[in-house]
Amino acid sequence: MSARRNLLQQVPRPVRGWVLPVLLLLLWWAATRWGWSTSPLLVAPQKVWATAVAQVGTGKLFEALGASLWRDLVGFAIGGSAGLLVGALLGASRLAEKMVGPSFHTLKQISLFAWIPLLSVWFGLGDAAKVAFLSLAAFFPVVLNTFEGIRSVPADLLEVGRVLKFTRWQTWTQVILPSASPSIFAGIHLGLIYAWLATLGAEYLLVSGKGIGNTMIDGREHFQMDLVLFGVFVVGLVGFSLNWIASRIETRALAWRGRSVAQF
Repeated sequence: MSARRNLLQQVPRPVRGWVLPVLLLLLWWAATRWGWSTSPLLVAPQKVWATAVAQVGTGKLFEALGASLWRDLVGFAIGGSAGLLVGALLGASRLAEKMVGPSFHTLKQISLFAWIPLLSVWFGLGDAAKVAFLSLAAFFPVVLNTFEGIRSVPADLLEVGRVLKFTRWQTWTQVILPSASPSIFAGIHLGLIYAWLATLGAEYLLVSGKGIGNTMIDGREHFQMDLVLFGVFVVGLVGFSLNWIASRIETRALAWRGRSVAQF
């Protein structure tokens, strides 16, 4: 066990995450190079790369990705903002929790994709319906984590605020929000991830318009597996980038907590 750990520690930390993808890429290349599979679904990496170059060269990638990211960020902004307000209201007010809480907890049990027929009737199949769908995807995790974060503020800290005769504003800014911020940021982080995942679902089920999901649909309909696999790589790369950006922002915003997780 110690020998494996020493071997892992010899690999530079930024490189460790690339080991598995590189191995999978080599396996994929070998499978197509030596004909381990004759299925037309397994295309060569070189063909996917040629498709990527063509998509970038013609500008189709940027057009599709720009449309998807625009919907994602707008939907996340609307759903996240509403989620922060509702979560703070439920967390701060027992009356609001009793009046609104049961309805909210019922709605959160409904599958996100079950809203698609209703949204398509209300907003059609265009961008408005997709943005509304993404807003719902971001809304629920932000509400839940904001609510839990505020309700988890230790009573001792609130008592200190009362002893120091903090105003309501001081209590919120110096006691409640700093204590609840880890949970709130976790909800925002989840909301961003769920919104991106929902972007692809919305583009599959509400097919009107451009987007990276529609690019993958075109590849499926024309049996161009290189285009489908290219879309999968783009979706994964964008998801990874959004997650990385959110993690960096969260780490910087919560730097006051210090490092509590052991590093290996």
